[in-house]
Amino acid sequence: MIKLFFKNRFTAGLLLVAAMAPSCKKLIGIPSNPPTAITEAQQFADSATAMTAIAGVYNYTSFNSSGFMYNDAYLTECTGLSADELSYDGYPTPALQQFYNYGLNDQNNYVNTIWGDPYTGLYVANDIMTNMAVSKALSASFKDRIIAEMKVIRAFYYFNTVNLFGNIPLVLSIDYNANARLPRASVDSIYGQILTDLSDAEKVLTADYPSAGRIRVNLYTALTLQAKVQLYRKQWQAAYDAAGAVINSGMYTLEPDPNNVFLDGSSEAIWQLPAIGPNNVTQEASVFIPYSNSVPQYLVTPFLQNAFEAGDLRWQDWVQDYTVNVNGTDQHFFAPYKYKNLNATFPTVEDYMIFRLADVLLIHAEAAAHLGKTTEALADLDLVRARAGLAPSTAATADEILAAVMHERQVELFCEWGNRWFDLKRTGTAATVLGAEKAGWKDYQALYPIPRSQRQFNSTLTPNPGY
Repeated sequence: MIKLFFKNRFTAGLLLVAAMAPSCKKLIGIPSNPPTAITEAQQFADSATAMTAIAGVYNYTSFNSSGFMYNDAYLTECTGLSADELSYDGYPTPALQQFYNYGLNDQNNYVNTIWGDPYTGLYVANDIMTNMAVSKALSASFKDRIIAEMKVIRAFYYFNTVNLFGNIPLVLSIDYNANARLPRASVDSIYGQILTDLSDAEKVLTADYPSAGRIRVNLYTALTLQAKVQLYRKQWQAAYDAAGAVINSGMYTLEPDPNNVFLDGSSEAIWQLPAIGPNNVTQEASVFIPYSNSVPQYLVTPFLQNAFEAGDLRWQDWVQDYTVNVNGTDQHFFAPYKYKNLNATFPTVEDYMIFRLADVLLIHAEAAAHLGKTTEALADLDLVRARAGLAPSTAATADEILAAVMHERQVELFCEWGNRWFDLKRTGTAATVLGAEKAGWKDYQALYPIPRSQRQFNSTLTPNPGY
């Protein structure tokens, strides 16, 4: 599915128009200022109207073509299949099986979406920053705060995209004619921009969330992403310091009950969005939970099943056992169950979790182990294990602790934001682990292909090797 977006506004909020078709590109003409429209100048004429655009950036609505662009669960599904977390048992879908079997090609529709959606989000963030900078009607403090928020969001989109595709275009303006011809920038350049954006944001953002809940980013959202980036870049001290600042802030604590982690108001949430759609809540719940007594579409692999220790509450609370009668015999099928609400009528209210404290603790533990701070690393690790109902780790040396942290990340963060897929790649263990567990592994498939459709539109884009 290919999405093309145009800079036109015809509602009170910031709206991008998407032309969507399985294999075609279609232009949609929109009047420059239809009767219900407001101009761009009007959109940013005061803080109240500007907030309609800003609120749209944080809007999670399933399969929405604007707002928060990770609203379809594709990132979770595809990276879970690429790693050793998920297998697919739903309606025959070759495009999904390609992720599991390492048969991806550059015409895969899911790859098209996880390439295109972040760039839609980037355009919106860049557009808001551009208009904030030139607005004469808004206060300097308001503009600074919003620009800082957009820089964190831009960094977030780039972080995921660079880890999926490697070298990618670096888009910093809203000149879509020029952007359409941009070549791929190096991974180092992308990370350099991410760290610049986060550094700029940290100088402006405060510990307070600017609105109710933990929807809009704050200082510790920026520091969490910085810790993650520095960990991936093997800058252990910087990762340790950023993660430590979040932990030591005192604002976040692990939820004692794993069942409460993904609820609205979770004490360990650093960034979470209200997720209420017209027919369901999160797409994770929609795709992982069967609507009837049937075999789930996505199954937890035996590799992930075997990673859980006896008595681990995460197995009990975050993996669901579905007993289904198949040809007269009851069979057990295990599926992810972190998000449990299929619709908004459920008595508990779930939000879509983006960053949470358990991840930060494990980042801090990994960085500490690399720095030789084994006592601190074990303390962080054991906090996460204790919440899961497990005894302290028996790891002693730095290498043993690092292996224990990676194991803990596998069972704590499964089916969240591609963590397992990214962890295997950044630690250089993907070929060893996945080559032993599944057939068909090819080293070049550690990166997804640059969609052929995008390369046809932009001749400066080169393919990833092997595709």
